[in-house]
Amino acid sequence: MTPPPDPLPFPDSLCHRCAAPPRYVQTRTSTFIMCPLLPQKYAPQPVRACSLFRPTEPGATPA
Repeated sequence: MTPPPDPLPFPDSLCHRCAAPPRYVQTRTSTFIMCPLLPQKYAPQPVRACSLFRPTEPGATPA
């Protein structure tokens, strides 16, 4: 897993709290959030609703 950048891009996005887990792809000027579950991989941000969203377990350590 790619660690999330600091600060998080689109901090209110569901992607940051998903158990999927998201992968952060950074270029020199942008950060993209890649979802391993979505066919299009890069959802338009910020994601506020997603049928594939699964919350991370409380106390779970990111993979």
